[in-house]
Amino acid sequence: QVQLVESGGGLVQAGGSLRLSCAASGRIFSINVMEWYRQTPGKQRELVARIFTGGTTNYADSVKGRFTISRDNAKNTVYLQMDSLKPEDTAAYYCHFVPGNYWGQGTQVTVSS
Repeated sequence: QVQLVESGGGLVQAGGSLRLSCAASGRIFSINVMEWYRQTPGKQRELVARIFTGGTTNYADSVKGRFTISRDNAKNTVYLQMDSLKPEDTAAYYCHFVPGNYWGQGTQVTVSS
């Protein structure tokens, strides 16, 4: 079992920044993938960013150049630095851990115009 605890969401004005954190604990394989997804009501959860143990990253086109995913392997923690936020970034953000398909509880990000 892997437990994921997210933090860092909140309310911010358009153009502002937020940093999300997700700390993993439990039976963590040394080789893994940590991801951030987001979801708005009535829509499917979508992948925002992904980072592999070695540091390779992938981003959704909608956040490239504005969001940065990083990780601290010693702390089993993944971060999502979100800059130049837009109202359309408003969503519940979820941390996801692979292998095992574990999800965090979600943290709300609201961007006001």
